[in-house]
Order: sequence, then C-alpha cells, then structure tokens
Amino acid sequence: KEALVSGIKKGVDQVSKPDGYFKDVAIKILMPEEAQKVEQTLRKIGMDKQVDEAIEAMNRAAEDAAREATDIFLLAIKSMTFEDALNILRGEQNAATQYLNKTTRDTLTNKFQPIISVSLDKVNATKYWETIMSKYNKVPFVKKMNPDLEVYVTEKALDGLFYQIAKQEAEIRTNPGARTTDLLKKVFSK
Repeated sequence: KEALVSGIKKGVDQVSKPDGYFKDVAIKILMPEEAQKVEQTLRKIGMDKQVDEAIEAMNRAAEDAAREATDIFLLAIKSMTFEDALNILRGEQNAATQYLNKTTRDTLTNKFQPIISVSLDKVNATKYWETIMSKYNKVPFVKKMNPDLEVYVTEKALDGLFYQIAKQEAEIRTNPGARTTDLLKKVFSK
C-alpha cells in the first residue's frame, strides 16, 4: 500500500502540473484519430495556430482534472485486501497499476468528465474545437465530423495518468534508489 501511495502521488503530481501532459510525448493528447484528417486539412489551409491551440487546450483540461485523482486512488488503496496486496507484490511489473485501473477507472471517469468539460470551456478548447470543426465541415467534399471532445479527452487523460503510475510502479520495483522508505526497501528487496 505504501508503494502504491508513493507511486500515485508521484504520477499524479507529474501529470497535474503545467505541461504534465502537453510536454510529455508519451501521453500528450493529440487530435482524435477520426479528426486527424481534419487536422491535416486545416493545417493545409493555414490554420496551424487554431489547431495547436485546440491541442494545447485539451492537454490543459487533462492537467486540471488529474488533480482530483489522488483521493480516489487513496480510497481504492484503503479498500484493498491483504490478498490484493499479495497479488500486486507477486504480480507483473504493472500489477498495481492494473489493480488501480480496474478498481478506479469508472469513478475517475465520472469525476474527470465534468472537470474536463469545465476546463475545456475555461481554456476555450470547446470554442477552438467548434471553430476547427465548423471550418473543416465547410471544406467541399469532406465527410462532416464532430467527435465528442469531452469523452475523448477524459479517456486520454486517464490513459496518460495510468501510464505515469505504471512508470512510477516500475521504478519502485526495479530501482532500489526509488524505494524511499525502510518499508519499501524491505518489501521490494526480496
């Protein structure tokens, strides 16, 4: 449980700071797959700035929402059984992350989505999204699009959060220097 708390705090701190998503190539939220053609078309007609602003705004929304994850994770850890803890200890490199994903993803989705919605509005992502979608939809002979931005950003934000937690978990499991307490040193030295 101590290792989970340590990994969670580092992972959440990493993604919730400014540029936590935006400047991390591994988790940066890009345009949805179905909108990448939209992005390419808009860039061809000189709308790079608007597309870049929309991408940055999606990442800022994820950074805002990530701050709310810690309490949900801590509740899941408190609810963990001894058997759960043993399975995590003896499990794969990302067993703790898998456990947290399984036990918290729905709760996190419900918590993140309204925050992301407000944040997308706050940083004008919704406006940018509507602008680029309306411009794209005016281009002759293109398939009209409007994927749900809130759902997409929420899913990508959670994927990035769990990616960071898995990194922290692997670090604790494999790097003795990452075991910052006597208990972690004792448990993971075996």
